Amino acid sequence: MDATEFRRRGKEMVDLIADYLENIEQRPVYPNVEPGYLRSLIPQEAPEEPDTYEDVVKDIERVIMPGVTHWHSPYFYAYFPTASSFPAMLADMLSGAIGCIGFSWAASPACTELETVMMDWLGKMLKLPEEFIAGTHGQGGGVIQGTASEATLVALLAARSRTVRIILANDPQRPETDITSKLVAYASDQAHCSVERAGMIGGVRMKKIPTKQSNKYAVHGETFLKMIQEDKAAGLIPFYLCATLGTTPSCAFDRITELGPICNAEQIWMHIDAAYAGSSFICPEFRPLLNGIEFADSFNFNPHKWLLVNFDCSTMWVRDRSDLIGAFKMDPLYLKHDHQESGLITDYRHWQIPLGRRFRSLKMWFVFRMYGLKGLQDYIRKHVELAKEFETLVRADPRFEISADVILALVCFRLKGSNEMNEVLLKRINNGKKIHLVPCQLSGQFVLRFAICARTTESRHVREAWRIISQLAEENEPPPRDTAEMDGRRTPTVPRCKPGQLRSDPGGNVDGGDVLNPPLVSPNHLLGGCCGDGRRNPRRGCHPRRPSRRLGGVRTWCGQRLAYVRCQPQGATSAPRCPGAAANAPRCPVAAAPSSFRC
Repeated sequence: MDATEFRRRGKEMVDLIADYLENIEQRPVYPNVEPGYLRSLIPQEAPEEPDTYEDVVKDIERVIMPGVTHWHSPYFYAYFPTASSFPAMLADMLSGAIGCIGFSWAASPACTELETVMMDWLGKMLKLPEEFIAGTHGQGGGVIQGTASEATLVALLAARSRTVRIILANDPQRPETDITSKLVAYASDQAHCSVERAGMIGGVRMKKIPTKQSNKYAVHGETFLKMIQEDKAAGLIPFYLCATLGTTPSCAFDRITELGPICNAEQIWMHIDAAYAGSSFICPEFRPLLNGIEFADSFNFNPHKWLLVNFDCSTMWVRDRSDLIGAFKMDPLYLKHDHQESGLITDYRHWQIPLGRRFRSLKMWFVFRMYGLKGLQDYIRKHVELAKEFETLVRADPRFEISADVILALVCFRLKGSNEMNEVLLKRINNGKKIHLVPCQLSGQFVLRFAICARTTESRHVREAWRIISQLAEENEPPPRDTAEMDGRRTPTVPRCKPGQLRSDPGGNVDGGDVLNPPLVSPNHLLGGCCGDGRRNPRRGCHPRRPSRRLGGVRTWCGQRLAYVRCQPQGATSAPRCPGAAANAPRCPVAAAPSSFRC
């Protein structure tokens, strides 16, 4: 492909991308494929002779699109958002064309210097303390990492290096292995799993700080202080805390105004992970959520989640850059250059784990200039408003409950009832492939998460999503019943069978004194014989709270209400029919009444 063909094909690709995004909501949001689907669609080996561009493009729809989860569909509400905007896509094209590997200033001065300035721009949008801004007299600055997981690990490794260095300065004879074996790091039990993995990679123990629903799943200073006092008494060395602002399960906010002073007093590195929520701090009304940043040693969030900068772009600031450089600096002759000791430039290879790095700051430059601070704030506020709209719809339905405070654009909700019921609902939602959600667990409860994700999501999409959820929940509901009877406030007289007889439904025939309204049960529940000992009242404690409407693959109320009960001989084999069915109607899909279901 030469430059002439590239011009033509590039325009065609832009059209293809624009068409895809304009019509994305017409596609099922979640793919209908099985693991391994793709291998059979392409050859087992690369072609010896080149394929045509037309053939490659045709295979996008045939091979790729069937297996794509459409994260930018307005019906995608899973995980957290991944940012996307046309300015960022254009910048990525330019970055790919320039193709520099910006590990040092000399490797590409523009790549390094634009990153430094963009990190200062964003830091000022967030109103970070001056210590974190490279363009001031502070010793800190910002760097673009690939992901928040990398930033957490980099901070932990820098903290480990600093702690070992401080201890050895006071006790030079102490073996370094003795120090590292006693190091202990901390994070909330609501923190992202990547925090625990950072501890594994760093070779240090990571302790989870317990949270409670009554504290809104946030880590408080009192709990943290008690843990570090106990660990110090046991001979351990607390050295690192990862505080989370906007946890993955419920968007909870650790109390960094309480945690920060403790960390400073104990010489514990406090890293703040605000991967999702950090973007919102550019709005004055959400900036108080970042109060306490002045105590932090490092801070990170992902513009590639919620600030319209396409993946990957995870921004990290440190109070003292020497802590990072001291942990990662390697200076072989082939990487040295004339300006590295001038103090005027930054070599970002000392700020990260990889050596190479892309020209990611171009995306920030394009987005910040073409949206402006006001446009970015409006975008954040719109998503929060849509989440509040969904919260209102949930609260208006008495079948559902809100499981955590809705602060930003995440709503945690569930059906009132068992975890199993909510698991079934989520499975139905995702199997329908019209909308996509994922769950979390809060205080032992299975909870559904509804995150506003796509740039193009509007109120009509949120309302359509709620219509789908509400309808699927209704299909899981039992028919109307006497709630007073269900909770035991009224206990009717139940006729007793004689010894050796079975309780069953002969098909709805009324027979004098044998008539009653028995419990709501399902045939599967009957097979368990839970009320068959003749001593328990079968109207209480025997029924599932919300029996399934789907039995044997047929939508039916078979077995939900056994309208008439009479006593039959022990050898009887009749199974219950649907309420009101004719005497010769087919039985419900259940085996003969088990012998365990005796009176």
